[in-house]
Amino acid sequence: MDVDTRLLRYFVAVAEEGNLTRAAERLFVSQPALTKQIRQLENRLGVRLFTRSRSGMALTEPGRALADRAPALLDGWDGAWRAATAASRRAACVLHVGYLASAANEATPRIVAAFARRRPGWRVEMRQAPWSAPAAGLDDGAVDVALVRLPFPGQDGFRVEVLLTEPRCVALPAAHPLAARDAIAFRELWDEPFVAAPPETGPWRDHWLGTAERDGREPRVGAVTEQPDDWLSAIANGLGVALAPASAARFYARPGVVYRPVDGVAPSRVAVAWPPAADANPVVGDFVASCLAEVPAGDGR
Repeated sequence: MDVDTRLLRYFVAVAEEGNLTRAAERLFVSQPALTKQIRQLENRLGVRLFTRSRSGMALTEPGRALADRAPALLDGWDGAWRAATAASRRAACVLHVGYLASAANEATPRIVAAFARRRPGWRVEMRQAPWSAPAAGLDDGAVDVALVRLPFPGQDGFRVEVLLTEPRCVALPAAHPLAARDAIAFRELWDEPFVAAPPETGPWRDHWLGTAERDGREPRVGAVTEQPDDWLSAIANGLGVALAPASAARFYARPGVVYRPVDGVAPSRVAVAWPPAADANPVVGDFVASCLAEVPAGDGR
């Protein structure tokens, strides 16, 4: 019998969470859509997998039998798929590198050049991810390695080497009353509307809303964006303010938006990350080594 692996992933999430709402949040889908997919799997298999109640989703006996075996099946498929795509990239001598926004800042061109010296004949293909995908393609195997900002969803499942640390600042509309200040305390921004990443980005969104530094106060969200241009437009149009890495003032200068130092928030960290399965891939190893060699001394490595 053939079954879509997506249905199995949805089943495993519900089985592990025991709750449709939490599983839907984990999978970044709506609860009605998840319910429909679970029913589709049950119809396909001809068995009832869950007993539904107000307290949650309890596995039936057939459900427990499937839950015991499905994770290994999915891991095996993921490994096979990643091996096949990695082999295709090796044959073409192309390394796919995911990144967000400015990647590793000014060090990025040096990293790519250093990799080219280590691997003559190989080409780096940089693939920019939207802020709705802060794992930059690592989570779905679209890239071999990525330059990311921490934290990102699923981070514990990957190898991570921090490359540099930089302060966070605040981006403000030029007409904002605080824009004339040389520096701003973060607590002065607690009641401001913020331009935020999509909710499904979890810890990434929380980091850029400064959730951990709000003393328990819930942030106000004035707009949600996924791309730098939309983010800048929302700020310039007065929809909200936003925390940003200090380097954003260099990479994303725009009329109507000003950047100011902000006190009371932890810094931002840039890292190179790769899946554990790539530990034995010497090409990925050379890219990681290039990253570690080319980051300027004293940048927080």
